[in-house]
Amino acid sequence: MASHIILPPDGDDDEQQRREDEENDGGGSGSGGDGEQQQQGGGNAKAAVPFSAMCVRISRDSYPNLRALRNASHASLTDAAYVKISEGDFGYVLDDVPHLADYIPDVPTYPNPLQDHPAYSTVKQYFVDEDDTVPQKVVVQKNSRRGVHFRRAGPRQRVNFESDEVKACIVSCGGLCPGLNTVIRELVCGLAHMYNVNNIFGIQNGYKGFYSSNYVAITPKTVNDIHKRGGTVLGTSRGGHDTKKIVDNIQDRGINQVYIIGGDGTQKGAYEIYKEIRKRGLKVAVAGVPKTIDNDIAIIDKSFGFDSAVEEAQRAINSAHVEACSAENGIGLVKLMGRYSGFIAMYATLASRDVDCCLIPESPFYMDGEGGLLQYVERRLKENKHMVIVVAEGAGQDIIAKSIPASDQLDASGNKLLLDIGLWLTHKIKDHFKSKKMEMTIKYIDPTYMIRAIPSNAADNVYCTLLAHSAIHGAMAGYSFTVGMVNGRHAYIPFYRVTSTRNKVKITDRMWARLLSSTNQPSFLRQKDIDEAREADRLTNKPPLPPVANQNVAKAFDQSASASSNGEI
Repeated sequence: MASHIILPPDGDDDEQQRREDEENDGGGSGSGGDGEQQQQGGGNAKAAVPFSAMCVRISRDSYPNLRALRNASHASLTDAAYVKISEGDFGYVLDDVPHLADYIPDVPTYPNPLQDHPAYSTVKQYFVDEDDTVPQKVVVQKNSRRGVHFRRAGPRQRVNFESDEVKACIVSCGGLCPGLNTVIRELVCGLAHMYNVNNIFGIQNGYKGFYSSNYVAITPKTVNDIHKRGGTVLGTSRGGHDTKKIVDNIQDRGINQVYIIGGDGTQKGAYEIYKEIRKRGLKVAVAGVPKTIDNDIAIIDKSFGFDSAVEEAQRAINSAHVEACSAENGIGLVKLMGRYSGFIAMYATLASRDVDCCLIPESPFYMDGEGGLLQYVERRLKENKHMVIVVAEGAGQDIIAKSIPASDQLDASGNKLLLDIGLWLTHKIKDHFKSKKMEMTIKYIDPTYMIRAIPSNAADNVYCTLLAHSAIHGAMAGYSFTVGMVNGRHAYIPFYRVTSTRNKVKITDRMWARLLSSTNQPSFLRQKDIDEAREADRLTNKPPLPPVANQNVAKAFDQSASASSNGEI
């Protein structure tokens, strides 16, 4: 049976030792009949924060005393305070998101304004049930444990903010992506039209805009048609994250809802902002909307803008195919975005059906010798007189490094600067055919920045709307989280779950096999590569164990590791 154990705050060693001794003795004045440890608040306001913040539901069988709990933790108690794990029957585990009530005693609640909204009058059920959760894994067997779940997104019957008191701000960080303006528009319109919020501000040029720029007041009228344009009307930048300065500014300006749009690095920043807000005891909700054109955010089904990117990438592939077909021994080489994950390249290749070879970061390849890329290109030209190659920007970086000295330079977001695989391949292919005295023509197309700067298509516009509205409902209800679609349902996901791992193409899955079948390219893999890929898949998709987790929770997380959000179909 699960029970609650209250962890003492760091630094209170005497109190901690006393509680551990009482626990080891099987009792103590603060223990009830069910073994539940109670903390004596004594009216001390400072003690009220650790009391609720340190409540983590765990199995008593796995941790007979608090010392064992501390030793089993993979992080400090400060980090453990932000993890909320609940167990249920049949192996059910809820990986919950933090709430204002975790650190603000008696936080007030109010009726949700949506109950009087005319647009919702025909909805059968206005509000999401508080017990609704979304499973991370949906493909199960009859004896499977229920596994890890996330809190379902949607409007709650009670909210923690009154409309008049809300002062919201929106910021976009990192690179561009189709749909950014749509998310911004729907955040503004959703706050104004659903919850009657009038004070909404835009933060210009990323995180540094919190402390280096004036806030811009935005209304539904000012953002009415921005979804028709690419980019972001708020501007964006990489880096510039200074947690203390950002939270100082949030506190000084009276902001109480922060909406942060960006990739995994941006969501890590959102997590740090939330932790600082919580340390200060501020009534502020932090909602992250994950964004990456590479589609590599963990847990979620897909990132907004990905469908638009694939659709635009097809146009570049079509152009490369026309160029290749129009020349003797013509080769069209297209480089697409994909620093660590080759989802755009893979899906654009499958959608196009004109590609003869697709190279991605997850699948190693080699140039020379039997079964190498150059031999395959030569054979393909002899058979068809033309070919199209698609390569993700992060592919083959290890091969380039052997011939070109690479410096470990990083961009402002901490990403390693990549060498141009497309240009390098172009020269290698030219040199190969020159040595063979064989005529050929190669056209290199790099549409990467064109793709990410387009407006979102219809499907992404709808998806962005749902993400924005789900973020608003969660923030109004007092949660802090990253929002995303999990198995077709919108859910609130803890920050640490989307920032600690990255989704990658599984070259041992059927989707990659479909691509190989479509292109008729060799896999370029040796058995050693396949074994390493399987092990990498296992480690990559294994969720990080929460700082406070028992054996039952660990087993549920392990069984959910096989459920990749971008997984097999």
